[in-house]
Amino acid sequence: MIHVPSALTDGDSVVWFRGSDVISTGDILETDRYPAIDLKRGGSVKGLIDGLNMLLDLSYAEFRGQGGTLLVPGHGRLCYANDVAYYRDMVTIVRDRVQYMIDKKKMSLEQIQAAGVTKDYDPVYGKEPGSPQRFVDAVFNSVAKKP
Repeated sequence: MIHVPSALTDGDSVVWFRGSDVISTGDILETDRYPAIDLKRGGSVKGLIDGLNMLLDLSYAEFRGQGGTLLVPGHGRLCYANDVAYYRDMVTIVRDRVQYMIDKKKMSLEQIQAAGVTKDYDPVYGKEPGSPQRFVDAVFNSVAKKP
C-alpha cells in the first residue's frame, strides 16, 4: 500500500500487487469522469498530477504483446500505462489553461468556466452533469494565488 499525499484528499493510497503486476489506483485514476479534488480535505491538482506520475513510474508498458501493468481505477474500465498518461496529460493541460487565464488574462472563475477550458475533454470525462464546472472550480482554487 502506497500513500499518495494531497491528491484528491490527504488520505489517498494505491495498492500495488507486485507479483501480479496489478495496481489498484483508487479514485486518483478514473477513466470515465473528471477527478473530484477535495481541497477542504487536503487535495490539490499538483498532488493529483504527482500521484499520476507515481503510477506511471510503477507501471510497465506493454512489450511485444506481452501485456503490461494492469491498473484498476476507482471508476471506469481496466487500463494500462498509456491510459494513465492520457489522464495525467488531461489534468495537466486543464491546469495549465486555468493558470494561464489567471496569470496572463486576469480572468475570474466565472470567466474561465465560461471559456470552456475542458470542452475538448467533456465527451470523455464530462458526462456527469456539472462535473466540468466542479473540476475547473477545484483547479482554479488549487492554483490561484491567495493574498
